[in-house]
Amino acid sequence: MALPSVFDPKTTEETFQRLEKLNYMSKPLWGKMSAAQMLAHLNVSYDLAYGKTVSNPGFFGKLMLKWFVKGIVTSEKPYAKNSRTGPDFIISNQRDFEKEKSIFIDYVKKTESLGADYFEGRESSSFGSMTAKEWSTQFYKHIDHHFRQFGV
Repeated sequence: MALPSVFDPKTTEETFQRLEKLNYMSKPLWGKMSAAQMLAHLNVSYDLAYGKTVSNPGFFGKLMLKWFVKGIVTSEKPYAKNSRTGPDFIISNQRDFEKEKSIFIDYVKKTESLGADYFEGRESSSFGSMTAKEWSTQFYKHIDHHFRQFGV
């Protein structure tokens, strides 16, 4: 079964309905991140996608990411609990929940608004050229994983 598309307004609406069940006091069912850190962690994906943050894994690192990680990230198979994350995604400092939530909302809206055509063939700093479906799967799967982590 295909994952919902992040370019579909219905998916955006469902994402925001789930988001509204979170607050700064929400506790994870597994892992160590606070709800604010989790939202900041999700925002890293968008920061990288939109060039706000630049990751340069180098030639060998990018090759390894492309060969071994891209398939995991862009497949429809859910992430396991307590999966390892890349160094760019580690949020160790405290974050403001409302600020991170606002940034997340803006990114989700922007992604839906730009649509699949914008992402088709778009270059990922980690994985090279990706299809719109791969971008959508990457975003949706990551959001779903962490929302499930917090029981929403």
